[in-house]
Amino acid sequence: MQFGGQKPSVGVVFDCDMGEIGDALALAMLFGFQAKNESRVISISITRSSLQAAAFADVLARFYLGEPGPFGGGNLAIGVTEGSKLKDDPPMAAEPLARQTDEGKPQYVCDIHKWNDTADPAALIRNAYSAQFDQNAITLLAGPATNLVATMALPGGKELISRKSRYLVAAMGNFPAGPADASVEADPQAARTLFTEWPGPIVAVGSEVGTAIPFPAASLDKDFSWAPAHPVVDAYRAAKPMPYDAASPALAAALYAVRPQETYFKLSDPGVLSVENGRVRFKPSADGKHRYLIADPAQKDRVLTAYTELASTKQVPRRGRPTPKKKE
Repeated sequence: MQFGGQKPSVGVVFDCDMGEIGDALALAMLFGFQAKNESRVISISITRSSLQAAAFADVLARFYLGEPGPFGGGNLAIGVTEGSKLKDDPPMAAEPLARQTDEGKPQYVCDIHKWNDTADPAALIRNAYSAQFDQNAITLLAGPATNLVATMALPGGKELISRKSRYLVAAMGNFPAGPADASVEADPQAARTLFTEWPGPIVAVGSEVGTAIPFPAASLDKDFSWAPAHPVVDAYRAAKPMPYDAASPALAAALYAVRPQETYFKLSDPGVLSVENGRVRFKPSADGKHRYLIADPAQKDRVLTAYTELASTKQVPRRGRPTPKKKE
């Protein structure tokens, strides 16, 4: 449902595999943007056939948004792909899902306990787009393209995406000519279809961007300390042996997606993205609709400040519906 006569902040369709801590940090960052009213998370979908991954995404949404309410509380459904090649439960999810309070109750609220508690991702994404004003949505991908391609395949799917989504930012590849990409290898045909048929501009964010500007582990104790129990902190420490800085193109993708007007990163010249033997290839073309992001060493400190401030935000305040201006 759209808001009255006033256009709300841009809506973000977030599709990921929720297999690495970078996905959790990127989602936390999006809720940080939402707290600032810069954007809104309008759908969360996962290309990993893992109930734990879905439950953890639900934990994050409810932690940041609160309990379900009429004005944007934690009532986001979680869409999950069935039959994905990615089936393993992410190591980072077990700790926050198992954590209990001193009274023996779950530390974090979660309403996903069985598969019927999740949603069909393509239908979820389609409905999220449908509820937006034209060109007031952006699409963020951090995993295989399975769900987005399934959405395109729905009746009128491409037309809907073209009308609603400004652009797609995809954390995929390694540029200018890097190794195979796990997200591509999980569903190579979907990646090919995405790059050839997506009805709008695409900006790819390669793994080299994440490596160049990793999320600092030192931020956990410094910036997240406002919460005595925090699911992102629990997941970060469970994902890999500490200490480590998390290299994540998903974080860069989320930052660029919502703040493209900033000079955090550089952009390649226009071109065309394609898939070859599990690799994402880029061919320059003056009339191409694709680009890839380039890390700018001069902006590293600004990027890290944005990462830590946004990902460690406190819970998103509930906002009522905008009140239409009275006619004179």
